[in-house]
Amino acid sequence: MGLQLAKAHAYGNDFLYLETEELDRPDGPELARALCERHTGVGADGLILYRVSGDGAEMRLYNADGSYSEVSGNGARGLAAIRCWSAVCAGLETRSAIVIRTDAGSKPLSILESAPPRFVCRAAMGHPADVRKVVLDVEGQQVSVAALRVGNPQCVVLESTLDEGRYRALGPALEHHPYFPEGTNVEFAVVEHASRVRILIWERGVGPTLASGTGACAAAVAAMTYAGAARDVEVVSPGGTQRVEWLDDGLYLTGWAEVVWEGRWTR
Repeated sequence: MGLQLAKAHAYGNDFLYLETEELDRPDGPELARALCERHTGVGADGLILYRVSGDGAEMRLYNADGSYSEVSGNGARGLAAIRCWSAVCAGLETRSAIVIRTDAGSKPLSILESAPPRFVCRAAMGHPADVRKVVLDVEGQQVSVAALRVGNPQCVVLESTLDEGRYRALGPALEHHPYFPEGTNVEFAVVEHASRVRILIWERGVGPTLASGTGACAAAVAAMTYAGAARDVEVVSPGGTQRVEWLDDGLYLTGWAEVVWEGRWTR
């Protein structure tokens, strides 16, 4: 019979979405590996299982390699876009606010602009936690990193310039470093000026990605804490620019997501 799927992306960070009542279904990791494969599957950075709730949806995320992840900022935004798109297709007005419940807590999103199939959202991402600076031995080098959680583990390397070779050598080594027993997402970040941070992303369970919502938040927090960035910054990744604000009540992430297609996987 196949599976009915939808696909959405935010700045090239793409996810497949499967509506199901059983978020912890035992075939979740296997499905993620098969579906996310770029050549023999559908292709995506992750698979999100979700079920609709009255004010939004609940979700569980598996990375492309089948590993579990607590949350994705772009994945949650993509799910909000899918819920809005469903309303448009049904001839209903889109909501002005949606709550996406993740394993890292509820993420309320305000829908700022609707230009179907693209929707601009401002997500309340909560407070960063356990922000600290450590020096790690990585590939024979002493590397200073900012470690923290933004619902998931993050490691930010603040640099003076971004070096593609260094990023590709150290990214996977940091992802699997013993200091991070759960593995970690990794961002290499440069503060270009007080209101702009540029990043490269090595995502846990995926590898290089064009964008990351939680990664943008983590890089912003590290830059604000240790490198003089303002509390309201543009975070520029290869896929585009998101806005991160760090206010008294937590982090806010603003950007767009768009629905790419809906269809049936026949395998």
